[in-house]
Amino acid sequence: MKKAIKIQDVARAASVSTATVSRALSNPEKLTESTLKIVSDAIIETGYRVNRNAQNLRRQKANAILVLAPNLGNPFFSQILAGIYEGFAKTECSVLIADSLQLENKEARILNAFADGSIDGVISLDGDFSAEQLEKFTKYNVNDKIVFACEWVFDATYTSIRSDNEKGAILALRHLYDLGHRKIAHVTGPEHNVLTKSRRDGLNSERERLGIKINPEWIIRGDFSIESGFEAGLKILKMLDRPTAVFCASDETAFGLISALNSGGINVPGDMSVVGFDDISLSETFIPSLTTIRQDRRFLGLQAAKRLCSTMNNNDNQQTNRIEVVDVELIVRASTKMI
Repeated sequence: MKKAIKIQDVARAASVSTATVSRALSNPEKLTESTLKIVSDAIIETGYRVNRNAQNLRRQKANAILVLAPNLGNPFFSQILAGIYEGFAKTECSVLIADSLQLENKEARILNAFADGSIDGVISLDGDFSAEQLEKFTKYNVNDKIVFACEWVFDATYTSIRSDNEKGAILALRHLYDLGHRKIAHVTGPEHNVLTKSRRDGLNSERERLGIKINPEWIIRGDFSIESGFEAGLKILKMLDRPTAVFCASDETAFGLISALNSGGINVPGDMSVVGFDDISLSETFIPSLTTIRQDRRFLGLQAAKRLCSTMNNNDNQQTNRIEVVDVELIVRASTKMI
């Protein structure tokens, strides 16, 4: 059986102390270039392999971060996750992903992961945390190691990277208004969700500014899903006073809505215009291609990764601007037309 190579073997091969070898592995910037080369050559010569688990225990670092997504089956999250991976690509940090909808007692699981040294930080794409859960994070002093991306928690002082959701809703309504639409319905996201509120707030403020009256029947509750969009479309088909345009709180909702309208003989955009929100990849190839609000989802993920990296490296402790709002863009396609 081949004898395991130890750090002492590397030290003898390099004619240096074991402390110097350890320093080369953990804090190479503290050694001269010549000494570091001698140690590196000795590591290659002896075939020594670093025990990363032991090294992490000494450094009290796991070199791993946890990403929480509220529905991994939703294509919306793909580009955010790609941005997060890009942000950690040049580090030794592993990215672990969990579906928070399937994660029972998620705050306890997160705290345990911090406590046993499994993770160094969290990026949450899920804003569904109670005040009690957030209080536990503060109590155990891990709140600075949690970054929210896309979604966030109202009145919480966590670092948050988010799109300008209010502006997106304003752009959507203004586009429909400029096309001559005055009877504009809205299919919302899930109740109590921060994105739902922000987009609804933007919509309401622009309605008031433009003097557009609203029929309460035209506000239809959804949950960002295709299914909720289809149900909303069926409701519109039953209305005596139908809207001429619909702003959906997500692209998937818009797809379901258009499908239901088509099944009832309503053509989009000939009879009714539809605007979505997100600009997921299917939006461009859907029939009709979807007018929507584009979020730079990859950038959201990348910025969240950068912020967390900075915090974990103790470079962000004095940070005052914890909230970064990323601009959005109206993408006009075939699902909207002049009335």
